[in-house]
Amino acid sequence: MKSITKFLAILTICLSSQIIISQETNNSFKIKSLQQQKETIKTEERSFLKSEVEIIIKRLEDKKITKKEADSLKQNVATKRALNIENRTEIINNKIALLKRNEDGYNENSDEDYSQAGFSINDRKGSLIGIKIKGSNKPRKYDRRTFSELVIAIGFNNAIVDGEKLDNSPYQFGGSRFFEIGWAWKTRVFKESNFVRFKYGISLQMNGLKPTENRYFVDNNNQTELEVFPNELRKSKLSITNLVVPVHFEFGPSKKIENDNYFRYSTRKQFKIGVGGYAGFNIGTRQKLKYTLNGDRVKDKLKHDYNTSNLVYGLSSYVSFGTTALYVKYDLSPIFKNQTIKQNNISLGIRFDME
Repeated sequence: MKSITKFLAILTICLSSQIIISQETNNSFKIKSLQQQKETIKTEERSFLKSEVEIIIKRLEDKKITKKEADSLKQNVATKRALNIENRTEIINNKIALLKRNEDGYNENSDEDYSQAGFSINDRKGSLIGIKIKGSNKPRKYDRRTFSELVIAIGFNNAIVDGEKLDNSPYQFGGSRFFEIGWAWKTRVFKESNFVRFKYGISLQMNGLKPTENRYFVDNNNQTELEVFPNELRKSKLSITNLVVPVHFEFGPSKKIENDNYFRYSTRKQFKIGVGGYAGFNIGTRQKLKYTLNGDRVKDKLKHDYNTSNLVYGLSSYVSFGTTALYVKYDLSPIFKNQTIKQNNISLGIRFDME
């Protein structure tokens, strides 16, 4: 019994010592990290000051402000950055004092106003595992000419067939649809005007064609044809997926927003016209068939190229007010290669540019 008691006592002492050592080591690591942060703060604020002064100098060179105004603005930003260094360093000093005063360990649960080096994930303004996403104290760029946005489009799809009118199309008007999703960048073309923008990006286009009269697509000796299906079809659809690079010139008025340290052109709630085209390649073709066979429901998904064009290119345009646009696109490349009768895809729908 005495041996067991002695063993437990020794084990308790060892564990306690290990915990104390661990806490002291943890505190020492935190203090060292905080000391490093003080130098980071100074470097960061000086870098921000340099950026702000460069903006002021550019405004002076462009004759948008006088030398007297420029000197005043320089003094203001220098004072602000000096106070930032002082206040932020004082916060770090207080944290170091708190850790030294509580040598038995102290659990911090504070909101950091600025991103840090290391593996911190507690930055209120956007630090993720030591990677700075957005600095709360970083000055805005004076003139930002390029912006990016999500693009989504949806609507009706069909084909223009040589020698046939559109209303005689072999594809359903309501059932054939398209969907597009992508990311676009928009760059102001002229320095002093935002009336013309160059818009470019990357998009995934999915064009669907539903044949009429219970037909489906068949590859006959490198000729893609429509044939009547032997059973009653509940669904027949060919889906063609393309990865393309759209390029447009966008025209329209914009609103200029001016502040002391930056200015922007906004096209929100403004009329816009986009004219351009796209080019890319086919990344997949699939036919889906649904029918009933011997009382059982059957669903076939047939992955085959069906002689669809590998390279795709075409023209597109949109007219919008705000973020919603009427959108049309037309493939100059044929849907199917080496066909006796040429077919070109055409789409009409609604486009959303999420600024």
